Amino acid sequence: MKSGAIELGETKTSTPKNGMNKGVAILDFILRLVALVGTLASGIAMGTTNETLPFFTQFIRFRAEYNDLPTFTFFVIANATVSAYLVLSLPLSIFHIIRSASERSRIILIFFDTAMLSLLTAGASAAAAIVYVAHKGNTKANWFAICQQFNSFCERTSGSLIGSFVGVVLFILLILLSGLALSRR
Repeated sequence: MKSGAIELGETKTSTPKNGMNKGVAILDFILRLVALVGTLASGIAMGTTNETLPFFTQFIRFRAEYNDLPTFTFFVIANATVSAYLVLSLPLSIFHIIRSASERSRIILIFFDTAMLSLLTAGASAAAAIVYVAHKGNTKANWFAICQQFNSFCERTSGSLIGSFVGVVLFILLILLSGLALSRR
């Protein structure tokens, strides 16, 4: 008797779906590691950025530090928060590799991944606006470009944005992967 129901002695096999979900879970773990490296490096690069320029004498100096601008401080805090979240989400990502059929934990990850994407985007975008003004200035507001004087400072702040925006792209991919894994159920 062959009907839609599974009879005793028969086993339902869904290896292609489970194999696909396991592959998605492994890719999820790798993307989380890469995002962790990017956001952590960005936060450290920005948090250690400073430059001192002598002015006329050795005793009078101009100093530029990341914490002189609240936007850069927010950038460092946002990257540190996202990095801490990524470290805490790694065990759950490993759990998804072992048990690829778990749905609730994946929904929780989508929720928190979206929140972290928002935080990281806000921090990186705000810092990018300040870096742009530092490079180009704004003549209408009488803000002068400072990157001709503080070249090292500007290079480091610009470079720290790269890892953060890579993290933004990786979070978008993580959310899409989690959605793909949930839709395969």
